[in-house]
Amino acid sequence: MKPSDVRTADDARAIVKERGLRQVKVGVFDVDGVLNGKYMAAEKFISSLDDGFGFCDVVLGWDVNDQLYDNTTVTGWHRGYGDAPVRILPESCRELPLEDNMLFFLGEFGGRHEAICPRAMLRRALGKARSMGFEVLAACEYEFLALDEDDAALRAKGYRQMKSMGSGNAGYSVIRNSVNSEFYRGLLDLCSAMDMPIEGIHEETGPGALEAALVVDKALVSADKAALFKTFSKIFAQRTGRHLSFMAKWDPAAAGQGGHTHLSLKTLEGAPVFHDASKPGHVSDAMRHFIGGMQKYLPEMTAFAAPTINSYRRLIPGYWAPTAATWGVDNRTVALRAIPGSAKSQRVEYRVPGADANPYLVMASALASGLKGIEDGIEPDPAVTGNAYLEEAPAHQQLPRTLWEAAQALRGSAMAREMFGDDFVDHYAATREWEEREFRKHVSDWELNRYFEII
Repeated sequence: MKPSDVRTADDARAIVKERGLRQVKVGVFDVDGVLNGKYMAAEKFISSLDDGFGFCDVVLGWDVNDQLYDNTTVTGWHRGYGDAPVRILPESCRELPLEDNMLFFLGEFGGRHEAICPRAMLRRALGKARSMGFEVLAACEYEFLALDEDDAALRAKGYRQMKSMGSGNAGYSVIRNSVNSEFYRGLLDLCSAMDMPIEGIHEETGPGALEAALVVDKALVSADKAALFKTFSKIFAQRTGRHLSFMAKWDPAAAGQGGHTHLSLKTLEGAPVFHDASKPGHVSDAMRHFIGGMQKYLPEMTAFAAPTINSYRRLIPGYWAPTAATWGVDNRTVALRAIPGSAKSQRVEYRVPGADANPYLVMASALASGLKGIEDGIEPDPAVTGNAYLEEAPAHQQLPRTLWEAAQALRGSAMAREMFGDDFVDHYAATREWEEREFRKHVSDWELNRYFEII
């Protein structure tokens, strides 16, 4: 049996026994998109397929540096950091080529913790889509930095004067990808073997800058693949003495790193929803309203697309990242790019998210906004036909400028509370406020150089 054939708990039991595995690797994603997991004895795994297992809920109650939140309610000291129930997803079975014939399975939080589980949040949005008669297709593309240094070396010098995999500006360079073909081919092979195939990968402009586009799939599966790609591409690089970073903005002189997300709808019978050959740009009424909803609610959803302090270093004019909730047809300077094409390929590209964003939350928030647009017949503002960076966007299109502002916009979003519930909105907003508070404790090099002597 192949991992891709596994669909049920019985299938999962069968493949583990067939391979004679003594352990299985399991993992769950937290709100930051970090994969938390462990090796589980085969017997324990098999017994957990029906009833799930317990995973310390601290992984939903701490930040990316394992510092405990002091402002959340679903999890925290006041609840004693007990176990959160996790259900194993048999259909997520994957080969781990870097670990012989080890198998990996994703899990999803249940019980009261389901309310703050990012994968469950996307499921709720997809449930809304199905109730409206839609199937959702999605694909992610990531810009990321490849370095010819290992983690220990980078940490030792404080992530300064890093040695990139390649030098200079070499966008789409065949020279670069041929010189580094061993890395490219190894990553492509790994992603294919792990059922998260790359449709295309190329050099971006800037030293060590790469971009990978993942193959389109149903939205929940696509989010799984995107989140796993970010994790296992880093693992592959580190095992080969290199390092990858999905940080949104690592160098003030370089363009930021995006995590653009493509979305389209079809009916439950398979008919395309976004394409109408009789309309300008082939944009159907449903697609136009979907864009209208995304545009209206984008300022309230920015905390999902730009989830870190660093995210807002990327969202500046002229660096291929939008600064307002604009839209246009085949225009890469806007936030929402309507991509015209065939009935099959017509889609919306959501260009606000950085590579640092959690794909489950990006897709869920975009989908919730777009579906609300279709439901309420929301008309978008006029499309931008030129350089959106040069236009003065109206106040209602302006995106939050800081993580704190984004968290407050989310807290006040009636649409988010309706779609995702108070528990999730309050929890996620609190985690972003915590991140801002942690940042404020830090004294930067810029402040020392500017103020230490002269002020």
